[in-house]
Amino acid sequence: MAMASEAVSVPAGVVTLAGDLALPREARGVVAFAHGSGSSRHSPRNRAVAETLRDAGLGTLLLDLLTADEERVDMDTAEIRFDIPLLGRRVTAAVDWLHDRPDTGKLPVGLFGASTGAAAALVAAAERTEQVRAVVSRGGRPDLAGAALAGVRAPVLLVVGGHDHEVLRLNEEATRQLTAPCTLHVIPGATHLFEEPGTLEQAADAARDWFLRMTPQNVRPGA
Repeated sequence: MAMASEAVSVPAGVVTLAGDLALPREARGVVAFAHGSGSSRHSPRNRAVAETLRDAGLGTLLLDLLTADEERVDMDTAEIRFDIPLLGRRVTAAVDWLHDRPDTGKLPVGLFGASTGAAAALVAAAERTEQVRAVVSRGGRPDLAGAALAGVRAPVLLVVGGHDHEVLRLNEEATRQLTAPCTLHVIPGATHLFEEPGTLEQAADAARDWFLRMTPQNVRPGA
């Protein structure tokens, strides 16, 4: 499949965030990724999921939620990487950036969040109810989104490993707080990082199918 890829800079308040944007020809939609604490746009797990999405005709934006300077300063305290309101604003800025670009502005937008990034994605979904059409959380902490959960309007898929017991409990609680359509998808045998054989692929396939629901039915990749 023909693919246009570029390194991008996304303005987010007083900082600029580094990202990688990839768009298949005749993209059906675009998904922005919010990584978990201690990770980055280079996360091999998120990149594996992104590849599955692109194979289905979806564009992907893999984004660093912290600048390089913030990463260095935050190495010991970890204050910024757990500042969910701040990270949520940055994901919101990415949604706005996609909306303003001529090549992505008319595409349906989805958000994929891992770990704490899932909370940031849900905060952004609550802030941009008109733009965000679907949200997927992988091993996420939706509970950290707090009151924003009630403001999400896009359908939400919560993908959790069956052996990730505490996170599974927190996701079950989140389903009771979300007013948007919500599905909890438990992958048997998987732990928090989906390191067991085949489990990450199952998570990626579930995310792909969820995001494809937000796309126009009459648009096919490569048409």
